[in-house]
Amino acid sequence: QVQLVESGGGLVQPGGSLRLSCAASGSIFSINYVGWYRQAPGQQRELVAVIISGGTTNYADSVKDRFTISRDDAKNTVYLKKKSMKPEDTAVYYCNARITTGTLGTGTYWGQGTQVTVSS
Repeated sequence: QVQLVESGGGLVQPGGSLRLSCAASGSIFSINYVGWYRQAPGQQRELVAVIISGGTTNYADSVKDRFTISRDDAKNTVYLKKKSMKPEDTAVYYCNARITTGTLGTGTYWGQGTQVTVSS
């Protein structure tokens, strides 16, 4: 069984920085895709950043040049580093991953989410 656990959320002042982590555990053969999503109160969940197995990344226009997604394959962990944060970045952040397990089945998994609040 595969689990995704996000961490690193919290309260940060406008202009500040934060790094989120998404750690995958269980019987993992390969992590093919990881995306960070966020959902603000009353809003739909939106895709913020993605990274695929070859290292290619893509970002939503609203976070481009402020957020950086990266991965540490040895730790089965993906990071989202955020700088120059704005109040509109306040949301619950979720990671989503497409993973091939040790039995070579492939599935899509979600973490439980981590709250990020940008406020002075």
